[in-house]
Amino acid sequence: MKHIDYIIVGDGYAGLFFAHQLIKNNKSFVLFSEGRKSASQVSAGIINPVVLKKFTTFWKAQEQIDFLKDTLSEIESYTGKNYLISSPIHRIFHDENEQKLWLKKSGNEELSAFLDQKFDRLEGVKNDFLTGKVNQSARLQVSGFFTDLFDFLEKKEFLIREKFDYEKLDISSSVYKDFQFKHIVFCEGMGVKENPFFSDIAVNPNKGHHIKVKLSQAIPEGVTIKKKHFLFPTDNGLYFYGGTYDREQLHQHVDESAVAQLVNGLSEIYPYDFEVEEVNFGFRPTVKDRRPIIGRHLSFKNLYVFNGLGARGILNGCYFSRSLYQLIEENIPLHEEVSNSRFE
Repeated sequence: MKHIDYIIVGDGYAGLFFAHQLIKNNKSFVLFSEGRKSASQVSAGIINPVVLKKFTTFWKAQEQIDFLKDTLSEIESYTGKNYLISSPIHRIFHDENEQKLWLKKSGNEELSAFLDQKFDRLEGVKNDFLTGKVNQSARLQVSGFFTDLFDFLEKKEFLIREKFDYEKLDISSSVYKDFQFKHIVFCEGMGVKENPFFSDIAVNPNKGHHIKVKLSQAIPEGVTIKKKHFLFPTDNGLYFYGGTYDREQLHQHVDESAVAQLVNGLSEIYPYDFEVEEVNFGFRPTVKDRRPIIGRHLSFKNLYVFNGLGARGILNGCYFSRSLYQLIEENIPLHEEVSNSRFE
């Protein structure tokens, strides 16, 4: 029997950022990864403090950005790489009214650090009304982040590449197979619906598609372009364009209407030929009030859930991993806006 502090179930942003908290604090753990690509692993990796439809920001945006930068520096200490790509978002304006709204909002105290007051014209894409730059926005190098962290966990024997079997869990004695544990943290995304302990939490699937395309003409380097969706270069010479949001078509295959939506959206801003080389989709776990769901099981006090990160998986997963760690180890209460008790 191996004695460990934690079992983590799930291998998306929630699971890996929580694993980092355990590494940082010298806790023993294993992380169960099913091996299927999670929504996190096919995500765009956008780090963005602004809601780009309405030009507003969100709860704790600056704190989350600052904490992410610190955390990625800590992760660099053991992977040897920093996965933060400096590629600010340039939002293409639809018309002059959007320009005026942007300038007006940029005078607000909570938005002045994010909305650049100088507009830019980008070559290679249609932007008749120019673009506004989102300061402090960036991207995560998603594939490298997951590949390197899995490699690190595997070398340290923290990674178990198999599906967690709930029936093998003996809660009364805190034993799972050959492990005697203190705590289990379930970070399963939409997989939580199969979890007998947390299947009733209020997360809903939101299906997102993106395409990878080959462009016939180059676009500006070092920026992430946004109008309806995000456009930016990937590692292999292709460009990422996405993603869609769909709460209705929740089947486990590509939805051609979503692909058509993306092709039409890209055609609106990119006036040259392009070829769709790849289509991916995933199911984001979203919550009605747009806050994560974190906390302790009502009856089994060493079982925890960390879910509902939604479209801001990187910022939410990073920032609230510390909140969950502090709840478990220091008994510091969660903020009521993210605690699972708000739905009781």
